[in-house]
Amino acid sequence: MSIITLTSDFGNLDYRVAAVKGSILSLNQKVNIIDITHDIQAFNLIQTSYIVRNAYKHFPKNTVHIISVDSFHNKSRKNILYKADGHYFIAADNGLLSLVFFDIKPEAIYEITLNNRFDDIVNFTSTDVFVPAAVHLANGGLPEVIGRKIDTAKQLLFPKPVYNDSEKMIIGEVTYIDNFGNIISNISKDFFESSGKGYENFTIKFRNLSLSRIFLSHTEVVSDWERETEFHGQSAAIFNDSQLLELTIYKGSKKNGAKSLFGLNVGENIYIEFF
Repeated sequence: MSIITLTSDFGNLDYRVAAVKGSILSLNQKVNIIDITHDIQAFNLIQTSYIVRNAYKHFPKNTVHIISVDSFHNKSRKNILYKADGHYFIAADNGLLSLVFFDIKPEAIYEITLNNRFDDIVNFTSTDVFVPAAVHLANGGLPEVIGRKIDTAKQLLFPKPVYNDSEKMIIGEVTYIDNFGNIISNISKDFFESSGKGYENFTIKFRNLSLSRIFLSHTEVVSDWERETEFHGQSAAIFNDSQLLELTIYKGSKKNGAKSLFGLNVGENIYIEFF
């Protein structure tokens, strides 16, 4: 069974998500429609890229992913199709897909040519452009039928950490805050290890706080499982399942997690000093 996933900043209150699903089923009732999320903050491309990047890999090859974030129609902006890592990704040409694949070269990029003639009316990009393109691909159709191959699409730079050699310090930043209030940075385990080669110790600094150990998982914070409840609320740094440095509160939540207790926001710096 073919699969189409949906990611959007539409929320679930309005009609838009239902309209997209209904449009897909009107063209092919056998398609398996999977919601990744519709709770993206409005127009937030960095947040979208983190979620899509970490979700799509768990789907079968040839899955079609519709990403309706900052996707309102404008005649001056293309809608594009990425074929990358064995999957298809449909989005507006707003730079989002360059953030998802900042380290992977797409196999091909197409400008979607459905409904882009001068006399075509597009009322809702997701139903009028994205859906017919996605169903065509889900039915086994060739990308060349719905689009023309192009060399490149809009590029945005994903924020990368830097290593300051004179200060012996990594300077990273917060790129995402999850549903548990965990603070995810752009500092990868590989970058941390290569930057800190030759040093025995380090300190993670943010705001006026610091940590001096990185755990390999949330549960590693607990050193005695018979006293597990005593560790609730303990602050920690871990490398999460995406191998990114994460600041967390054990068993924290949106209300009492790292975001609320540390007070960090997306875009703020996190420093790691080696010594």
